[in-house]
Amino acid sequence: MLSFLVAAALAAVPAAPERGVSETLAKSRASTIRDLRYDVILRIPGDRGRPVEGRVVVRFSLQAPTEVVLDFAQPADRVRSVRAADREVPFAAHNGHIVLGAEVTRAGENAIEVDFVAGDEALNRGDDFLYTLFVPSRAQLAFPCFDQPDLKGRYTLTLTLPESWQVASNAAESSAPTAAEPGTVTRRFAETKPLPTYLFAFTAGRFSVETATRGGREMRMLHRETDAAKVASNRDRIFDLHAAALAWLEDYTGIPYPFGKFDFVLIPSFQFGGMEHAGAILYNAAGLMLDASATQNQLLGRASVIAHETAHMWFGDLVTMRWFNDVWTKEVFANFMAAKIVNPSFPEVNHELRFLLDHYPSAYQVDRTAGTNAVRQTLANLNDAGQMYGPIIYDKAPVVMRQLELMVGETGFREGMREYLRRFSYGNATWPDLVRILDARTPRDLAAWSRAWVDERGRPEFTTSVRLGPSGRVAGLSLTQRDPLARGIVWPQRLRVTLGYAGGSKDLTVDVATRRTTVTDAAGLEAPLYVLPNGAGLGYGYFQLDDASRGYLLEHIEDVADPLTRGSAWVTLWDNMLERRVAADALFQAAVRALARETDEQNAQRVLSYAVRAYWRFLTPRQRAARVPAFETALRAGLARAPTQSQKAAWFNAFRDVVASAEGTVWLERVWRRQEQVPGLTLAEQDEIVMAFELAVREVPGWQQILTAQLERTENPDRKARFAFVMPALSADPADRERAFERFTSLENRRREDWVLASLQYLNHPLRSAHAVKFVPRALEMLREIQQTGDIFFPTRWTESSLWGHQSPEVAAMVRAFLARNKGYPTRLRWTVLSAADDLFRSSAMQAASPSG
Repeated sequence: MLSFLVAAALAAVPAAPERGVSETLAKSRASTIRDLRYDVILRIPGDRGRPVEGRVVVRFSLQAPTEVVLDFAQPADRVRSVRAADREVPFAAHNGHIVLGAEVTRAGENAIEVDFVAGDEALNRGDDFLYTLFVPSRAQLAFPCFDQPDLKGRYTLTLTLPESWQVASNAAESSAPTAAEPGTVTRRFAETKPLPTYLFAFTAGRFSVETATRGGREMRMLHRETDAAKVASNRDRIFDLHAAALAWLEDYTGIPYPFGKFDFVLIPSFQFGGMEHAGAILYNAAGLMLDASATQNQLLGRASVIAHETAHMWFGDLVTMRWFNDVWTKEVFANFMAAKIVNPSFPEVNHELRFLLDHYPSAYQVDRTAGTNAVRQTLANLNDAGQMYGPIIYDKAPVVMRQLELMVGETGFREGMREYLRRFSYGNATWPDLVRILDARTPRDLAAWSRAWVDERGRPEFTTSVRLGPSGRVAGLSLTQRDPLARGIVWPQRLRVTLGYAGGSKDLTVDVATRRTTVTDAAGLEAPLYVLPNGAGLGYGYFQLDDASRGYLLEHIEDVADPLTRGSAWVTLWDNMLERRVAADALFQAAVRALARETDEQNAQRVLSYAVRAYWRFLTPRQRAARVPAFETALRAGLARAPTQSQKAAWFNAFRDVVASAEGTVWLERVWRRQEQVPGLTLAEQDEIVMAFELAVREVPGWQQILTAQLERTENPDRKARFAFVMPALSADPADRERAFERFTSLENRRREDWVLASLQYLNHPLRSAHAVKFVPRALEMLREIQQTGDIFFPTRWTESSLWGHQSPEVAAMVRAFLARNKGYPTRLRWTVLSAADDLFRSSAMQAASPSG
């Protein structure tokens, strides 16, 4: 009889849909469900070995009885019971869903109550703290819900947890904590504004709390930093940057901050730079709690990530994309607005140069590869949404948005953004919704423009033709655009072509709308020393330098007076090097030479990064050995003459990362042992940790004792735990390193993604690459599992960390063989491999062609 009743109950509900949240399921639910509310009640033990148990009451309205599918990606036995209308109801738990038949629902208001055991995957539980991270569709790992962005709900949260723990969530606490079992309290939070599941959040654990009031608004900062001096030196600046961002956004949008209270939490080894939970932003602690040795890039980076996450309160949280194919819209608005917000806080910085160096190299790093993707992509299931994140939406899209603002005009663009936010407040919108709003403010065909820039993958390639007349002056200058994927696409854009002369330069603004563009204003000008097609860093694409310009810039780039033009020249030279139109060794030597005269800190840091990257990834081992003495001498000289601590930190970090000589490593070890100081540079605990790692990977005498001593001297418990995890990857014993890699086959050992990535980077360091070849096939084979179990950036960073130290044709062949064997490999993961392996492919080809080996 029991078997019959169970079979009858299962027959009464429909079959479960596919795993994940398909677009078909999402559209069906969005068309029927209204007035969504969640009451989430969780009991969180202090012992992370015990499960988190909970109850959720999901309230919603239906026009008529219909089947209901809740998402809960846990084993069926974690669903304790399901109730509707005060009675237990039959359900099916399959493929990560709880499926209820139409007979258990009714027209009007419904309340589905589920008792469950939560999964830990998205709760990020440590020994004494946890934090939720539900983006893009991981809320279903923690509690039953409708896990899609266009079903926004209001949440009330109740937590029972250790009484000593601090808590932050989207809304303020609605009442004082009440005692529960001995040593625990129950804390209740007010109802939130409408939010998608990926923005519902809470953090709980042993945190210190800082409070401040700015502009009449009280803010709280939760953190775990144990260095009181470090907290004191960062605290006010962090609050000030948030206050400035909030004030700017309220003024720009014309909409007051939309979510009431404002907290932010600094998480050690957080997976992202930040996460924009409404009213409870999460940050990577290392990005905000800066050491005294922070570089200008780190200071700017902190301001930018704060502005970015604060901008999300309007762009993404107030107005949310309807489906994750438009996830780029919230990211581009946040990044684009962040660039505007940061400028007033750093009046001494060249912000046009900042925009160039912050976005173009990173975007090009993917867009030049066979693994590039369109800004806006199709998405059949939210299981694949994590693969849509990366430099294309974070770095290419702001460049695209700048071009859009140039077309519409700053005033029209701002008015359009205000209309967009007002019309869709607390709701959802699509990219075409915004295009229609802006299209009404310009005579240009924005839909056609969007098809090239937003819907198609890749970037244009430009060649320049300069024709001189009998007088030696310019008779003609033209730009020819080519689609490298042979689709015939033309990318309309505005460029600023720079003609360089001994006494300065001349910029010519050009609107590119066809395959071939004549720069009419160049006719009759004196013959230039060089032509830089993207002189002001305004246009986007691969700009192939003509022979004369390439030769001049390689020999005289430091003579280019304007910092923005000089920065754009470096980005262009690097691109030309990767296309093998400039020898890697020639570019490296130009960088070392030019650094001695570089006066702009942003350019200095970019050129240092190019020099270090060329040194490890594109020079042959023999070339590296030949260049070491001059490189180390130049870096030590730059360190000595750098006028500020920020600049000294950049030079010191570059030296630390490439040091190879016996004299250099002895000096670095003396600095680590605190036997010698770097004048004008204060080194902090994290600096000493990295020095210890770099000394160990070079196997200096006594490397084991260095690691042991650093572990003992590290005071912060979170940094100490990370250090202990990474240590085995530094061992000189190959067997130890193999065991260190094998740990990653266990999901439990991959929970702290930052720790895993640091380990992988040292396992695959160029100095260990010969042995690390054996890790590459296994790392590639694990990628699908990494994508299925990790957070959104983990697959890309896993692949990059596994390949970064390799440049041999052997490893390049391994990657190509892996892709050839896996013909049906998911497209986005194939793109991940191709983009991560692009430097390897290019470098290995250079190695194979080099006569010096």
